[in-house]
Amino acid sequence: MELKNRVAMITGAAVGIGRACALLFAKAGAKLVLLDIDREKLENVKNELSEYGDGVLIHECDVSDEAEVKRIAADALERFGHIDILVNNAAIWRCRQPFVETSIEEWKRFVDINVMGTVYCTHAVLSSMLEAGYGRIINVASVAGVYGNANMAHYSATKGAVISLTKALAKEVADKGVTVNSVSPGTVSTSQNSDIDHYDPNELSYMGRSGTDRENAELILFLAGDKSTYISGQNIQIDGCRRRI
Repeated sequence: MELKNRVAMITGAAVGIGRACALLFAKAGAKLVLLDIDREKLENVKNELSEYGDGVLIHECDVSDEAEVKRIAADALERFGHIDILVNNAAIWRCRQPFVETSIEEWKRFVDINVMGTVYCTHAVLSSMLEAGYGRIINVASVAGVYGNANMAHYSATKGAVISLTKALAKEVADKGVTVNSVSPGTVSTSQNSDIDHYDPNELSYMGRSGTDRENAELILFLAGDKSTYISGQNIQIDGCRRRI
């Protein structure tokens, strides 16, 4: 198995792309540290992974809480001895409104979770990766961070920040055995659908459909493994050939 003896920390792991990553990573042999704000749904994922026994840790966590993130990372390092892979997937986005109608409090909430949550999780594990001389960090961004979506200025700005962070950090650690990449999904199937192969018709891509959770997770799995050793500092769009923003 490609990820045997690797430990992966995945945020936003209860539904959608995060859950699909948990399923695929476990199958590939990784031990898992799964974080999500929804404890009940996270427990459901752990039940799905019951065959992997004590190789799966779950933690209810708001990634905008730096102290909680640090505590969970320390617990995982004590339990497993190392964290080799970090998937920064946790984010919020379901908010469409004009810029002038978006409150400053809402802007701060998006920044705290989408940007600072990524920063906190990365900061909590990167030192141990550098010490080990090995690490894979994959940040889940969005095509909104590439193009900028009208009526989603706050979301677009935070995902643009994640892409820039990816590129900057990759340059700092490229010669130290750590790769840093981001993936930017286009339209993704609703996270409420438990079928990771589900897709819907969608006119925003030339393929005419949304992407599946599995398709996104497969790309993340590739970047987390040892077949992507010469890829770093990249933002890879996975959008079915985007037709329009």
